[in-house]
Amino acid sequence: MHRSIDMTSGNTTKLLLQLAIPLILTNLGQQMYSIVDAIIVGRNVGVSAFASLGACDWLYYLVLWSILALTQGFSAVVAQNFGSGNKEKFRKSVCMCILVTIVIGILYTVVSTSAAVPLLRLLGTEDSIFSGARTYLTAMYAGSLIVLGYNMAAAILRAVGDGKTPLIAMIVAGFCNVGLDVLFVAVFRWGILGAAFATLLAQLIAFLYCYAVMRKSDVFHMQQGDFLPDKSIILQLCRLGIPQAISQSITVIGGIYAQSVINAYGYIVVAGCTAANKLHGLMDTSSAAFGFASSTFLGQNYGAKKMDRVRSGIRRGIVISLCIAGIILLTMVLFGHQIVGLFLSKDVTDAAAALDVTYRYTMVMAYCLPMCYLMNLFRYSLQGIGNTVAPMLSGICEMGARICATAFLPAVLGQLGLFLMDGSAWAAAGIFQMTAFFVTLHRIQKNMAVS
Repeated sequence: MHRSIDMTSGNTTKLLLQLAIPLILTNLGQQMYSIVDAIIVGRNVGVSAFASLGACDWLYYLVLWSILALTQGFSAVVAQNFGSGNKEKFRKSVCMCILVTIVIGILYTVVSTSAAVPLLRLLGTEDSIFSGARTYLTAMYAGSLIVLGYNMAAAILRAVGDGKTPLIAMIVAGFCNVGLDVLFVAVFRWGILGAAFATLLAQLIAFLYCYAVMRKSDVFHMQQGDFLPDKSIILQLCRLGIPQAISQSITVIGGIYAQSVINAYGYIVVAGCTAANKLHGLMDTSSAAFGFASSTFLGQNYGAKKMDRVRSGIRRGIVISLCIAGIILLTMVLFGHQIVGLFLSKDVTDAAAALDVTYRYTMVMAYCLPMCYLMNLFRYSLQGIGNTVAPMLSGICEMGARICATAFLPAVLGQLGLFLMDGSAWAAAGIFQMTAFFVTLHRIQKNMAVS
């Protein structure tokens, strides 16, 4: 059961790919949750129900993205302690991750479920899709602790170089999600609520598998007293995790504003943008995966004070990320129409108009994808070397750029301006984070030379 990887020695590219490829497949599986939900709802319930899912997208991202950022921040602490070889501190950091996750998960659940309806009202959600959006969003918010639990377990496993366990968990859960979606939505006719139940049950299965592997692994063999609260480690977890969660929340605020503007275009445009956002999530999975892999690689080597490998890791990460972005762009150019057509049956009323919006929006995002990949690579790499302030500030840049683009570009370019909001946000945040990373790296190397 020993699947950890020491990334402080060996071929940089091989180690990054060894961790990133399972992560890509894992993220693909996780994205397939929402995509399968959307396809089954769109084909079995209709465009209006499909738009209801889209009205929830950014509001659910407010919780989901902050959870991913929080657990990745925790992972950086675990990776640094694992790389340093301090077994006692490593065990303590894992146990404190679990304790903090439970507390934060309860807070997420209480606060988010209470805020679901007011947030939908704030966005000006159409009455025709409001009921479905409320049902889906409230159910997903209620399952926040499940989602946080899985991502916490997966992040800890990745911190020690184990990308296989989260991958296996996601494959198993992915098949369960598809089966449950068909059962709850197509057979039982539970509609949007059935889609939410299917997703949460699948996430629970993924968490239970990761937890079972951790229990059997020698790497995570805890000793008596490891779960006693350790103030210094809890503060370190909060210092790395909370700023990242705030950064992602700030980023999502720009998306929520954009969603309110999209809602004003009517449910057909909302449905089209919904499908485009699902596809962006799919295109973005490799971006997040290489970001996580880079964070783990840099975190372990930073903990071991091997700065030459830190520099090597970021160089290789840039090359790999841009290559993947180019492959995805080529795929969308060649097969974009066929991929987009999966979401809605052309026999459904208004489907053709919605799919046209989807295709045009998706292609604009595909051409902007290289900047998205660089943005995520440097965001998580900054975490790996201990800088939490810059990613949070970059979230402000991303939010501001998205709000400005959404407010002004549609007035000049029409719907094309609406589609450019993401690319504008990625460019602003990416440039900021690239600059911050190399400034931080230079400072660390200078301090090490002095000491």
